[in-house]
Amino acid sequence: MNKIAFAAALLLAVLAPYAVYPVFLMSALCFAIFACAFNLLIGYVGLLSFGHAAYFGFASYVTAVAVKRWGFEPLLGILLGAGAAGLLGLVFGALAIRRQGIYFAMITLALSQMVFFYALQAKWTGGEDGIQAVPRRALFGLFDLTGETAMYYFVLAIFLLALALIYRTIHSPFGQVLKAIRENEARAISLGYEVDRYKLLAFVLSAAIAGLGGGTKALVTHIASLTDVQWQMSGEVVLMTLVGGMGTVLGPAVGAFVIVMMQNYLATTGEWVLVIQGVIFVVTVLAFRRGIVGEAIARWHLYRSRRALRAARAAAPGPADAPPSAAPPG
Repeated sequence: MNKIAFAAALLLAVLAPYAVYPVFLMSALCFAIFACAFNLLIGYVGLLSFGHAAYFGFASYVTAVAVKRWGFEPLLGILLGAGAAGLLGLVFGALAIRRQGIYFAMITLALSQMVFFYALQAKWTGGEDGIQAVPRRALFGLFDLTGETAMYYFVLAIFLLALALIYRTIHSPFGQVLKAIRENEARAISLGYEVDRYKLLAFVLSAAIAGLGGGTKALVTHIASLTDVQWQMSGEVVLMTLVGGMGTVLGPAVGAFVIVMMQNYLATTGEWVLVIQGVIFVVTVLAFRRGIVGEAIARWHLYRSRRALRAARAAAPGPADAPPSAAPPG
């Protein structure tokens, strides 16, 4: 079932730009990378970061500078942005993981706001104007990415690579330790695991992948701005993850598409978009706590278990098929 669903989703993604506006799809894929990176931290380690926009936005600035001012080719610029986000995550993570719960969340929010005010004041970021007219250039000097369709497949490839990296991480021994920390940190410590080191590695990896999405978005939209580094962006990625399904591989990507679609098609309603998003968030928390993908997976498992139970009952011998009991001695 998982392989069939993945193949169907991949086929749909390949054909999507011929039916849907490619720029919308590319923006949604960038936010999907961001949401999947955030989910790696909250869904599999249990760490709620309210400052993940710092890595997403900072990487977009670095990529924009590398491509526009330094003349780097697109992929190298994106990787440089992801690396910068990873280094920033290393510094911030080393400070934040010393605390847990709401204290961890507030520290990440405070650190993220520091990045926002730095981006607002620094000359190389362009301040309130940001870095505009970021060119796409040619990939490896061979593939022209100025066309929307070619750029879409480039972004899709980056998304699939990021998703494969997250999937491999989750299903590796390292990922199993992260799940153990999420379920019972004290027990993981008693088993001899250096919990803080595992948390820091997960934090850095999540920040780097978030930066991968931010750097890609700078090329898609041709701009790196304060919008990507402000605290509201950190709130949006939380909403994407919860709506799609926290702790699932594809859930955050689905949630990202839902939220971006709402923002795109409900833009004419103005501030009512935020109200609608709030309503959806409340409904999700109250009625669909597993999120869209989480509920779908749960219902599929329930259907399979019921079908297996019916099959077992049908195969069990009935009263007519039961062997005759031994005759009592005369």
